[in-house]
Formats: sequence, structure tokens, C-alpha cells
Amino acid sequence: MAINKTPLLKRIAENRSSLTPKGIILGDYIQENIRKVVFMTTKELSAVSGVSEATIIRFATQLKYRGYTDFIQELRDMVDTELTLSDRLELAEREGDHSEHLRSVINKEIDNLKQLYDKLDLDATEKAIDLLQSSANIFIIGSRLSYSLAYYMGWSLIKMRRNVHILKGSDTTAIDWLTVAPDKSLVVIIATSRYPNDLIKTGKYARRLGHTLLLITDGSYCPLIHFADIRLIAPSRHIPYFGSTTNLSCLVNYLVHELANRSGETLQKHQEKLEKSYLENDLFFHI
Repeated sequence: MAINKTPLLKRIAENRSSLTPKGIILGDYIQENIRKVVFMTTKELSAVSGVSEATIIRFATQLKYRGYTDFIQELRDMVDTELTLSDRLELAEREGDHSEHLRSVINKEIDNLKQLYDKLDLDATEKAIDLLQSSANIFIIGSRLSYSLAYYMGWSLIKMRRNVHILKGSDTTAIDWLTVAPDKSLVVIIATSRYPNDLIKTGKYARRLGHTLLLITDGSYCPLIHFADIRLIAPSRHIPYFGSTTNLSCLVNYLVHELANRSGETLQKHQEKLEKSYLENDLFFHI
């Protein structure tokens, strides 16, 4: 993705003629200093760009954002998608103060969870739970970092229902599984930035086959958003060094717990069957 062709920067260019002179100055500064602006408050951005905080807030609303927070969130998603490992190392070093590193890491994850709580689309989440309950067959797919989340979600769902399959998007046999899958199966793809191409191709292929695609992702720039039937976005407020799974794992937990609440007697029978197999095969340690 060329950074100068992203939807956010296109929006700034398209609205340039309707901006005030100060708004144009601000837009130019943002485009020239994207990786700095993403970490700034309105006060900090005002100081370095030479425009008022009121101008900054008005600029965000003129671009059809609900406020500066939503504008910065999309800017963060855009930057996160583009950053290389070297870029992330530079950011990590700039954040400094190693004596407070543990506190800093924990506080950022708390910020991320607050973001999930504030921004999660509950209507879409309800539809996702309906599909997880009603679909006869479910295929859960991840790749690279997101495979750990896909495995965790699949492992949890297997404890609750039948016909759950966990696939690696980086393994071409995922194409085989989707090709021979029953019609209108539910395909759950979990995608984390920087969005592996093999996972994107697998998601598009699932849609071409007519399967229902549920996307669980961490940012608005995920390429599969426009192909998904239902999309759950759990954005982070901070750009991670290698990747952060806190929000997505919490979202998966929520989906699983809500599904359990709906399952009643069916769940009990399913789990009794599993527990019997655990005992017969001596799978777990007993005191």
C-alpha cells in the first residue's frame, strides 16, 4: 500500500479546497510528518504546526471524523500497516525510560482494552455470535502472529461444539479444505497488522466460493474488510513493537463466553462427552 494513496490522505487532498488557510497549513504538516503526528495530542500538534487546537478539532470534523481521537486512530492504523521492523525498533527506542518499562507496557495494554470497550460494534458482535452458534461447519484461519489467536479460538470452540476446523492461512492446503467444505460454511479469519498476503488471498477465495466470511482484525486498514460479511475491529491505541494480541484475545474470549451462555443443555452434553474421553485416555494430571 503506497502511503500517499491511503483513504485518509486522499480525504485530506479531496477536501483541501474547502479548508481554511490554517487548515491547509495543518494538512500539509500532517502529510509531511505522519509518523510524528500519530503520537501527538491536540496541544502538542498545535505547538509544532502553529495552528490552534480549535483548528485541529475543526480539521478532523471537516474530514468527516467524529473528532480528533477518531482521526488519530485511523492515522495510527495507517502507520501501523506500513511500519517495517526497523521502524518499530526506532519507535521503541524513542519511547525510552526503561526503569518504567513494565508500567508503560501494562498501561498501554489497559489503554488498548479501554479502546476495545469504547469502540467495539456490539451489533456486529451479536451477528457474529449468531453465526458461531448456527453454522453447521466453521473454519478458523490465521497466519503468522494471528495463527496463535486462530488456534486459541478454535481450541475453545472445539470444547463447545462440533465441526470446528483450525487452518493455517500460510499453508496452501487451506485452499483444499475450503474447496471441499460444505456450501455456506462459516470462515473466520483473524488478521493482524501487517496483514500477510497469503491470508488475504485465502479470505478472498473463501468469499468466491460463497462461504460466509467473519473477519476479526485489529485495524481499519485490513484489506479483507471490504470482502467480509461481518467484520469485528479491535483497534489498539498504541503501535506495538512486534504485535499486540491483547484486544483480539479479549474479543475472542467474549465471543466464546457469549456462545457458551446460549448453548445450555447442548453444551453440557458435548462437554460431558469430552470429559469422558479425557478420563479414558488419561490426558490430564490428577492429584
